[in-house]
Amino acid sequence: MKTTSDNARLEGRCHCGSVVFRVRLSDGLRTARRCDCSYCQMRGYVAVSAELNEFEITAGAQWLSLYQFGTQTAQHYFCSRCGIHTHHRRRSKPTQYGVNAACLDGISPYDFPQVPVNNGADHPRDRSQAGGRKTIGTLRFVRNDHSCSTAQHHRSR
Repeated sequence: MKTTSDNARLEGRCHCGSVVFRVRLSDGLRTARRCDCSYCQMRGYVAVSAELNEFEITAGAQWLSLYQFGTQTAQHYFCSRCGIHTHHRRRSKPTQYGVNAACLDGISPYDFPQVPVNNGADHPRDRSQAGGRKTIGTLRFVRNDHSCSTAQHHRSR
């Protein structure tokens, strides 16, 4: 898996480049995860964590749209031009954003050989202290051909 300095400021953007941001991740790429809530099952991206004050929209804030559902706690942001989900304010930890790892320059979701899947369908804020599992499994990616770099294809704009 690719690594980043835990203190590095990273640049990111949506697919069309209208929304641009700068972020310092809470624990580098080690916070990578997926979720199985009804929204994340359809959205399907790898999220990494950043404290709210470590995430800054540097261009295109006017193109961001907000989507909320259920408890209306989580705030899911996406580019209204290309539709790419860039980040969300987490319901499980509202002091953090979950950032779409694929939006980070030079990072691809296929850079992660395995990603834990959090139990969002049985959300931590909804279950009792005694019950429920934090993770429900792990997604794995095994590349068939090592001659092709997905990140190169991903950033060929």
